[in-house]
Amino acid sequence: MLPEIRLKEVTREDITRLINWLKDEDVSSSWFGRYTYGNPIHLGYHPEEMLTSSQKEWDNIFNDSNKRIFSIYTVSDEHIGEGKILIDETLGNAEIPVLIGRKDLWHQGYGTATVIALLDLAFNSYGLHRIWVDIPEYNEVAINMFSKLGFIHEGILRKSHPHEGKRFDSSIMGMLASEYSKRIGSMNQQKIDDHLETENKRI
Repeated sequence: MLPEIRLKEVTREDITRLINWLKDEDVSSSWFGRYTYGNPIHLGYHPEEMLTSSQKEWDNIFNDSNKRIFSIYTVSDEHIGEGKILIDETLGNAEIPVLIGRKDLWHQGYGTATVIALLDLAFNSYGLHRIWVDIPEYNEVAINMFSKLGFIHEGILRKSHPHEGKRFDSSIMGMLASEYSKRIGSMNQQKIDDHLETENKRI
C-alpha cells in the first residue's frame, strides 16, 4: 500500500527544514543539483529570502494561483518534503517538481503518493491539459517512478543539469489529461497499489 500524505500550506518552519535538507548533497542531487556557483537549485522561490520576507512578499509567492506550492506531510503530521504545480496558464500545462527531503523515507512510496495527489489536483481541480517533469539523467529512480505512473518520455535537454563538476542531460516526461483518466484517474487506492506492483515486476 502507498503511504498516505497530506499537502499543506508552507510555513516558515517548513522552509527552515527545506534549507537544511538541501544542504545534503544526496538530497540536492535528487532535486535539481546545484547552480554553477554552488548553491542548491530550487524552483519557484529562494528559500533563504523567504525566511525574512514581509507578509506581502510571502503572499506574492505562496498565494500565486499559477504557482501552487505545498509542504508534504505524513498522516502523523511530520513534514517530509515539498511539491509544486507550476502552471503555464496560457498552454494549460504545469511542471510538478517533488522533493522528499527526509532521506530515511526514500523508496517507501512517499514520492509516488505525492505525484498522484498533485496529478489529481492538476487535472481534476485545475483542469489542466498536460503535466510534465524535468529529471536529471542520473536520477534513475525518479525516471522509473514516473514511467511506472504512465509518464511518457518526450525529449532530452542536453547538458542542462550541473552535478559534481560535470553537466548532465535531463529527461522531459509528460502526461496528458486523457492518459491520466485511463491510467490513474479511474483507479482506487488498491488498484493503484496492484498496478505499481505489477509494473515493478516488469522492470
